Amino acid sequence: MNGERGKNQATFTFTVHRSPSMLSIIDIIYKGFLIGILVSAPMGPIGLLCVQRTLNKGQWHGFFTGVGAAFSDLIYAVFVCLGMGFVVDFIEGNQTVLQIVGSIFLLFFGVYIFRSNPFKQLHMPKENINSFSQDVISAFFLTLSNPFILLVYIVLFSRFNFISPEEKMVSMLLGLLCILTGALSWWFLITFLVGKLRKIINLRGLWLLNKIVGAVIIFLSVVGFVYPIMSCL
Repeated sequence: MNGERGKNQATFTFTVHRSPSMLSIIDIIYKGFLIGILVSAPMGPIGLLCVQRTLNKGQWHGFFTGVGAAFSDLIYAVFVCLGMGFVVDFIEGNQTVLQIVGSIFLLFFGVYIFRSNPFKQLHMPKENINSFSQDVISAFFLTLSNPFILLVYIVLFSRFNFISPEEKMVSMLLGLLCILTGALSWWFLITFLVGKLRKIINLRGLWLLNKIVGAVIIFLSVVGFVYPIMSCL
């Protein structure tokens, strides 16, 4: 009887020590996945660019645009995980300059989209059409020009009580991987759904879409340029 009691006690002790670890892993996975979606979901300039490229060139061009944005966002997530307070201090101390520089970069990109012509793209040789790597690189640097994503991560990490610098490296890497997976899943879903519309939109519709998306991005860049200047006056 003592032997059976000892066996049951050992089993109970084993369960108590395993459960918190598994719960912690599950917590990191679902919170990281959710944070990745929440950071990517707002339909800002990158979202508009992703939709525009999906309708103009196809789902995979739109998806790889999202891939570039996701990896750029991941860099800011790494900063937050490592507790780089000096990065936050730098952004807060140079907020006006950073917003103006990012708006100028966004303005040039908006003009480029506004002037792009789907009729010309249709008759371009395939080797002259932007490659997936160009989609990734352009979206990566466009997203990187908006360091305020770092502040979004700080808010979300605090809201969900996500991984902190005190966490083990394995937990941190798992959290970052889940954030990336959530972001990529979002971009795949969006481009898949928008790609279905591509079959029913003609070239004139694509031309009009370029004008609308380009005009919206130009407007957002002008607002982002003027607002910080007006705030300083």
